[in-house]
Amino acid sequence: MNVDLIFQVAGVGIVVAVINQLLARAGRDEQALLVTIAGLVAVLFMLTEQISDLFDSIKQIFGL
Repeated sequence: MNVDLIFQVAGVGIVVAVINQLLARAGRDEQALLVTIAGLVAVLFMLTEQISDLFDSIKQIFGL
């Protein structure tokens, strides 16, 4: 497993959490929600290849 990927996901999470808190305290709850959703989408794009590899491994194990 690639440790760099874990650090990238954690970094995105920390940045999104800080921006979310700043926007929420400034009364911009809608923008805070959009930042959270954008962070989630960014992490999912980062993990797409890993998820694909997981499904390929499952197919190979069960012979599907």
